[in-house]
Amino acid sequence: MANTSSRTLRLLSLLQARRYWPGPLLADELGISPRTLRRDVDRLRELGYPVDANPGVDGGYALAPGAALPPLVVDDDEAMALAVAIQSHVATGDGGEAALRALTKLIQVMPRRLRARLNAVRSSTTPALWSSDSAAPVDHAVLSVLALGCRDSERIRFAYRAANGQASDRQAEPFQLVALGQRWYLVAYDLDRHDWRTFRIDRITTAESAGTAFAPRTPPFEEVAAFVRERVSGGAPGGRHRVEVVVEAPADVVSARFGRWAEVRARTAASCVLTMETDSLDGPLFALGSLRAEFTVLAPPELAVMAADWAARFTRAGGTRP
Repeated sequence: MANTSSRTLRLLSLLQARRYWPGPLLADELGISPRTLRRDVDRLRELGYPVDANPGVDGGYALAPGAALPPLVVDDDEAMALAVAIQSHVATGDGGEAALRALTKLIQVMPRRLRARLNAVRSSTTPALWSSDSAAPVDHAVLSVLALGCRDSERIRFAYRAANGQASDRQAEPFQLVALGQRWYLVAYDLDRHDWRTFRIDRITTAESAGTAFAPRTPPFEEVAAFVRERVSGGAPGGRHRVEVVVEAPADVVSARFGRWAEVRARTAASCVLTMETDSLDGPLFALGSLRAEFTVLAPPELAVMAADWAARFTRAGGTRP
């Protein structure tokens, strides 16, 4: 039989992996008696893990949301950081079952106040993916204030640092958060500039609610993610590329693979045009190669040069000369 500490960890893992465990089944899984199981459950409760028990012969156990996060796991900010990161990963379709299980376990034991913050972030966020070279750290307390403002239509005040380093205090009516690549953006109506603006959230140093509700305005765009992509690509320094490629594959096939972060337009029944904005050309070239379809680079010229260089190196890797 495993020692008490390892058995307790095993019990915690089982409770997190399944919503509800009948008592006899859980005891059998651990190889212990029902009486020992009750002692182990009590030990988890002493450590701060909220475990609900249904009495009786057919009773069982379930890990419940608590008034606070269990000790020796993560604090509030770490829990929010983990949940938002995993949630974003799941939203891209790349997270897989493991990421979904991790998110489910974390939300299951979150206290109500954190779940409210996470739900605000989730309901106020639009994913608009493209490749990005580096992640920008975000203050999750700031992110939560912005998300709650979007959800509740409440004005916010925040300190902002522009790309040139200039600092300013802003008042705005928040509309939506957009996850773009590895960065977060706020789309809001700027009350000082009297215009719709996008703000990089990693450049917002402090944020607070102004305590004033507002009637939502009608935005001058139909699709918020497209609005952010246009603003960011139009105002970014040199180094961002607009990729345009003819792919010899049906549009629905290409869109199923790349439609989350690229525009795909049918050209013929068996070909399409793929366009996207990106910081790095490596990602699009790798993705196009994995599609296993013929393609022709229309722009930029650097991508055509890279494709020829890759082709030559792959040919050499096969033991022949181009």
